[in-house]
Amino acid sequence: MKFELNKHLDNIRNILVCSNATPIRCRGGFSYSCWFCNNKYQNPDELKTHTLQTHDDTVKKTFMKDGSMINYVVKLDITGLQCSLCGKDLNELDDLTTHIIANHGKEYHTDIKSHIIPFRFEGKDFRCVICKNKFNNFKVLIEHMNAHYNNYICSICGAGFINKRTLQTHGYRHKTGTFNCTFCPKIFDTSIKKRDHERGVHILRNKRSKCGYCGEKFTDYTKKNDHLVKIHGATPIVLQCQACDKTFGNQRSLTMHTKSYHLLQRKKPDKAV
Repeated sequence: MKFELNKHLDNIRNILVCSNATPIRCRGGFSYSCWFCNNKYQNPDELKTHTLQTHDDTVKKTFMKDGSMINYVVKLDITGLQCSLCGKDLNELDDLTTHIIANHGKEYHTDIKSHIIPFRFEGKDFRCVICKNKFNNFKVLIEHMNAHYNNYICSICGAGFINKRTLQTHGYRHKTGTFNCTFCPKIFDTSIKKRDHERGVHILRNKRSKCGYCGEKFTDYTKKNDHLVKIHGATPIVLQCQACDKTFGNQRSLTMHTKSYHLLQRKKPDKAV
């Protein structure tokens, strides 16, 4: 397992040194953090500029020095991908790895499954670089990306996952029994439902309304988002209804609107003639 991890680390370090691709840490879909110094940025292009201008090849060669195979996954920004050795423009990550092997004599291990998730930030849309589907935010896009990786397969439902940790987390959804909430009388039939309930109702209620930049707390999610826009310069959340021209500032309002005005309309029976 350690030998396999070393191959993964060789690959990602070669990519970072030989290109302008930059690794991403994302905090709940609202900010992007630097892998090397934990600086936070509202926009991925700001993080990319910071990483390329601040952290040299010596730093990049230490990337994930304390990593483990069970958790190993790298989110990589490949916007405007270029070879940093010759300046050649490249479209996809596979194009880059083929190029540095053929033209620059670099080693890249192809006998292991990829744990690198590429992202391209162009315009305001969050689109999958593989299937081109569009998503409302970066967090949902990250969750979607597992659909394109079959590194680890669930033996019960056949779903694929990029690393072992995400497969293990998914596996809890299939275990049924009696699971009592630690904080209230509610009972659940799976441990994952119990966990989600405890986190959402008893543990993370305050954290969801806590600013990830300055720590200020708010009474609700909407006020926190207003704070992010006004104080920290965050881009306002605008979710477009797919059935009409209305826009909303949060997913809950969009969902309620869709159910009330569009799903119900579909269910109405035709009037008798």
